[in-house]
Amino acid sequence: MSLQIRLAQLADLDLLVPLFDGYRQFYRQPSNPALARDFLSERMARHESEILLALDDTGSSLGFTQLYPLFSSARAVRIYLLNDLFVANSARRQGVGQALLIAAADHARHLGAASLSLSTAHDNLPAQALYESLGWKRDTEFREYGLVL
Repeated sequence: MSLQIRLAQLADLDLLVPLFDGYRQFYRQPSNPALARDFLSERMARHESEILLALDDTGSSLGFTQLYPLFSSARAVRIYLLNDLFVANSARRQGVGQALLIAAADHARHLGAASLSLSTAHDNLPAQALYESLGWKRDTEFREYGLVL
């Protein structure tokens, strides 16, 4: 399979929305393409994220990853949160996720980032194996907490 990964533009929303909606469903959210479109278009219009889109040689969308800019105060550097990574069911186990992760690291380096971070579900073992195969390290120093507002 031929694979192209590029930075997504607003014109790519029709390709991104089904993937983003599928991503949300994977995390037990109800399907809502209109919400997906609004959310993505707002992030892109405000330059609040970087979305990398994987396409096959026919221009069909295979997967995406979304990076959000952050900063580490302690290290005084820019970092990116790899918040979303999703590969269409039809494209799984074909190297798309791996290619997106490599492209995300290259893109973040190009933007001057010192590191990438991500979190995944405890039971998402296939994703964890992929991350670790590419050199990602599980954090053993810090615990992550959240507060629902």
